[in-house]
Amino acid sequence: MHLIDPDLIQEHNGHQLQHVARDYAHLGEQLARRGIDVDAVRQRVAALGVALPSWGVGTGGTRFARFPGPGEPRHVFDKLQDCGVIQQLARATPTVSLHIPWDQCSDWSALRETASGYGLGFDAINSNTFSDQRGQAHSYKFGSLSHSDAGTREQAVAHNVECIRIGQRLGSRALTVWVGDGSNFPGQQHLRRAFERYLESARQIYQALPDGWRMFLEHKLCEPAFYSTVIQDWGSSYLAASALGPRAQCLVDLGHHAPSVNIEMIVARLIGAGKLAGFHFNDSKYGDDDLDAGSVAPYRLFLVFNELVAAAHEGVAGFAPAYMLDQSHNVTDPIESLMGSAAQVQRSYAQALLVERDLLDAAQDANDALLASQTLKRGFETDVTPILQRLRLDAGGAIDPVAAYRASGYRARVARERPARTAGGSSGIV
Repeated sequence: MHLIDPDLIQEHNGHQLQHVARDYAHLGEQLARRGIDVDAVRQRVAALGVALPSWGVGTGGTRFARFPGPGEPRHVFDKLQDCGVIQQLARATPTVSLHIPWDQCSDWSALRETASGYGLGFDAINSNTFSDQRGQAHSYKFGSLSHSDAGTREQAVAHNVECIRIGQRLGSRALTVWVGDGSNFPGQQHLRRAFERYLESARQIYQALPDGWRMFLEHKLCEPAFYSTVIQDWGSSYLAASALGPRAQCLVDLGHHAPSVNIEMIVARLIGAGKLAGFHFNDSKYGDDDLDAGSVAPYRLFLVFNELVAAAHEGVAGFAPAYMLDQSHNVTDPIESLMGSAAQVQRSYAQALLVERDLLDAAQDANDALLASQTLKRGFETDVTPILQRLRLDAGGAIDPVAAYRASGYRARVARERPARTAGGSSGIV
């Protein structure tokens, strides 16, 4: 099912074909001098799939305001349509991650069939016990899985189990659990008991996992709990995942850390412990900004992928991270931002694949700090744009996805079909 006219994409690509061919050949010559096969790198990058967040195709917001854009998705089928456009043009995002109950549907089989028509599948399913839904018996104002009230905890567990059942119908193989549980005042909460209640609830969810499923535990430093958070960092996440069992692992969101935290070292620790679930890719400057991936700190994203490529190169047992975008788009067209972020993830992966592992290992063993740093930076400083352009071209996508998207007039078309949204309060985007 084509959402963007293939002839338009082909025409748009036609103006750039010669340039792409020359740039790719030139890059291949450069890499060959370093003993690197450009085609092998391209094939590995092409195999990397990044999941789209269903909520990410709508305009985000802050705690203060939200400014909807034209053509906002009205429901989950509209969200899938926008995700289909991203995949058709960028060819890097073959799956979608749903958020329940933000994504309501009366016929999950029809949703799965629709997704398939757009060339999409479903990644991890996300539960929501951090906000109250209409008609629920117990409020999550003071917590969910760690709440002091047993009935509230039972309600939160039941919701997560329901998410698993929905995920089974969609073909998902993982459940992502993030809770906003915590406290805003010293003494408000018994810190140790709250964590124990979380574990008790999480064990019930873990026991409901079908065969072949994993449970991703997501941590977040603060917000909405500004004094203490039950699962506030990778240490708490690791303790919980270890207590639950081998199929519980730790999800790393790049925006959920304190400033100056060494995220790549956290990734390395979790890889070594066999507890790395995967990633929510975004970027951050001051806090959990959910900015476009690599928009602020592209070198940090590269360093994260350096750890991932090293683990794959060394054959670390059980290494199978999941990759997903998780962003809030307040001032850009969400489709454009998501295509750009997907390309940035591919770019960081390609750059990490160019690091000469043997040379880096030797420099590290010899404590040659300068040579090790230079070896690493040589990969980062290589312009891999021709690789990304070529793999999109080979897959039937657009050489320049954003330019082709703008030329298609898609946003104006859906704006005519979808009623305008009115501005409101915060978006509920995490």
